Amino acid sequence: MTAMLGIIGGSGLYQLPGLEKADWHPVATPWGAPSDDILVGEMAGVRLAFLPRHGRGHVHSPSTVPYRANIDALKRLGCTDVVSVSACGSFREEMAPGDFVVVDQFIDRTIAREKSFFGTGCVAHVSVAHPVCDRLARTCAQAATAAGVTVHKGGTYLAMEGPQFSAMAESKLYRDVWGCDVIGMTNMPEAKLAREAELCYASVAMITDYDSWHPDHGSVDISEIIATLGANADNARKTVAGLPERLDHDGPCPCGCDRALDHAILTAPEARDPDLLRKLDAVAGRVL
Repeated sequence: MTAMLGIIGGSGLYQLPGLEKADWHPVATPWGAPSDDILVGEMAGVRLAFLPRHGRGHVHSPSTVPYRANIDALKRLGCTDVVSVSACGSFREEMAPGDFVVVDQFIDRTIAREKSFFGTGCVAHVSVAHPVCDRLARTCAQAATAAGVTVHKGGTYLAMEGPQFSAMAESKLYRDVWGCDVIGMTNMPEAKLAREAELCYASVAMITDYDSWHPDHGSVDISEIIATLGANADNARKTVAGLPERLDHDGPCPCGCDRALDHAILTAPEARDPDLLRKLDAVAGRVL
């Protein structure tokens, strides 16, 4: 399969200059409209699709992002690899504002979002024990390092509902008791849906602040976050520019991401809901 890279840009990264032969494309999905049209072009000879997660102008809150439509749209366009770029807070002194963390684990504390393409009429259970594609994560770390960014390889991302930032008690719970490294509002259910869609997924979390646990900071200052976002966005663009030349997708994914549905669907063929099957044409067409 020919590799195609999908980039989901979060806060601060609403545009991706440097794409050749680039055009914005509206993509219709059975799950509704994605966050925005998708910018499709080529970079270093690799097809690339860029989707601003919150929409251009930041019109979607973390809770209203149409996660299912976004993942379906990227899959429908032919993406094989999806890299999430998003802002986050840090629970670790050594993970400072301006640093990037290539996440490898998640704790999902979101409560108001649709988290699966499957359901009544077609039940499926995929494993997210290892929710990130290790091959793609290594590629992200290499590209960020080459861009001159301080990169932390591996970390647990606490996905909160938002849109408010954490209370200090919550921040200390996530840091001291649960052992999380960073906190954000958007990587879940995105990572789960990417696995259901058999897409290789990796997350680059750009640190903007120390959340509210830090004794010298005390609370999240949105003005400081916005200032850090600007520098982070420049480094994110440099990182993304270095991905296509490093993208290795010859043959099946060694992590099995592209075969996540091989034994996942439990509903007997004769009992499957035809309407739901039609909605699953892109994300699960390989096995259905």
